[in-house]
Amino acid sequence: MPTQPQAPASQAKRLFCLLREAKTLGREYYELTGRPLGITGEVAEYEAVRLLGLELSAVRQTGYDAVRRNEGKTELLQIKGRCLPPGAKPGQRLGSIQLQKEWDAVLMVLLDERFEATAIYEADRQSITAALTSPGSRARNERGQLGVAKFKAIGRQVWPTTE
Repeated sequence: MPTQPQAPASQAKRLFCLLREAKTLGREYYELTGRPLGITGEVAEYEAVRLLGLELSAVRQTGYDAVRRNEGKTELLQIKGRCLPPGAKPGQRLGSIQLQKEWDAVLMVLLDERFEATAIYEADRQSITAALTSPGSRARNERGQLGVAKFKAIGRQVWPTTE
């Protein structure tokens, strides 16, 4: 029997509970198999929303994952996550960033081996576009992928705040 639709506040609360459980399951799965469970993107979105006070976008929203509203201004944010366990090889890359989609900035959420956020960086569209279109890497130019180090270089850390 289908359940009754939940009010938005209770729905968000339940979603956060489920993602906390998924993080636990992901950790256990990794400990048993040495392989990731494939929940990094969802966990990264959850952590960004939780830590930065954002709103999740509608499901299957093309181009962006969350919305930030500040002083009457609305910004569309794409969220990319990367799990970096201790001893991770350098040169880790983020998933594809599509320049033809609608978004204002990209957030990079770095997670540890326990799927806990360790840092969040933000880069604006202009910086991302310049990095992705500069001559050089095929991964950057053709697939729209940036390395974690490059993203850190063109972005700014927004969590935890260093002020």
